[in-house]
Amino acid sequence: MPTTDSTHLQRFLRFALVGVGGFVVDTAILYAVLVFGDYFLTGRLVSFLGAATFTWYMNRKFTFQSRNRDLLREWCHFLLVNSGGGLVNLVTYAVLIGLVPLVQAFPVIGVAVGSLAGLLFNFTLSHRFVFST
Repeated sequence: MPTTDSTHLQRFLRFALVGVGGFVVDTAILYAVLVFGDYFLTGRLVSFLGAATFTWYMNRKFTFQSRNRDLLREWCHFLLVNSGGGLVNLVTYAVLIGLVPLVQAFPVIGVAVGSLAGLLFNFTLSHRFVFST
């Protein structure tokens, strides 16, 4: 059954809310990795993977109510489809870390801006190609 504009907006808002949770997970993992050294980019890759796994699970349950029983395949598909938004996210973060001393001092700013940059891209692809209902 096609989604209405209202349903689509509700899903986008739930997707964004899950994204806020993903932001918290992302930031927590990044800061945990940074405790071990000055690993801004490596830490960001690890934190992104953790956040992507969290957001996949929450979106499958909360946003799209996926009934797909092949969890590994759906998770891999989610990661693949959202890699474009992830790339936008990571490039935004890397540019800010490289150019803005404030972001170097507070990497959470780079995580936040990167997350916003990838939000719309990821929602559109997730809705169309991962959790199509």
